[in-house]
Amino acid sequence: MELGIEGNAALVTASSSGLGKASAEALARNGVNVVVNGRDEERLAEGVEDVREAAENGAEVVGVRADISEEGEPSRLVDRTVEEFGRLDHLVTSAGGPPSGPFLETDDEDWYEAFDLLVMSVVRTVRAAEPHLREGGGTVVNITSRSVKEALDSLVLSNSVRMSVVGLEKTLSKELAPEVRANTALPGPHETSRIQELVEQGVERGDHEDYDDGMDDWSAGVPLERVGEPRELGDTVAFLSSERASYINGVAVPVDGGAGESNL
Repeated sequence: MELGIEGNAALVTASSSGLGKASAEALARNGVNVVVNGRDEERLAEGVEDVREAAENGAEVVGVRADISEEGEPSRLVDRTVEEFGRLDHLVTSAGGPPSGPFLETDDEDWYEAFDLLVMSVVRTVRAAEPHLREGGGTVVNITSRSVKEALDSLVLSNSVRMSVVGLEKTLSKELAPEVRANTALPGPHETSRIQELVEQGVERGDHEDYDDGMDDWSAGVPLERVGEPRELGDTVAFLSSERASYINGVAVPVDGGAGESNL
């Protein structure tokens, strides 16, 4: 399917690995110039190389190191994107997950850090990107988690804080329309380093006998009987950013293999 976004420019936050990188790769495969972002220099360099290998139709890929949880960094990322490509058409917000753990083992500092990472990073990036997105009729896609629909065990921070992003996305879909569309992708389990980290933490807590047992738990209850591939989420993000999704606005799309139990 021709997505109609070749030659556009995109900023994908927290995209040096995981689902953010998969989204950057999907956009680059469709000819979009992409700024890839990460905090770790080595991981960022590796991520940029992966996205460049995926790029087609002359798409350019630039890596910019920044910690999106810090106040001034989102604005700097937006400025750099416009400096590199002369425009910004698509914003994809992603962030590493907060630490896992139950409510009674989560202190105030954990809550504030999770809010800065998951919510304020989106607020600040969208605020800086808004005038550029309006110019060309752009898009915002927020990658959050299926935990906004169904609370997951030992993920109190993700369950609680990520819901703010969905509320923000729905608000943006009205306030920035008709020039800008805003949607959210709700990934279920995908084979990323984040899942590996959560499984390893679960093994340490005694929730799983070993790593394989933990992976079996993550795929349990998924009708497709497997965790997702990052590319499958990335392709969804690219579609939501494209002209083919021109009448999709203000929705939260589960990408979870049918694992969700809610009707909506």
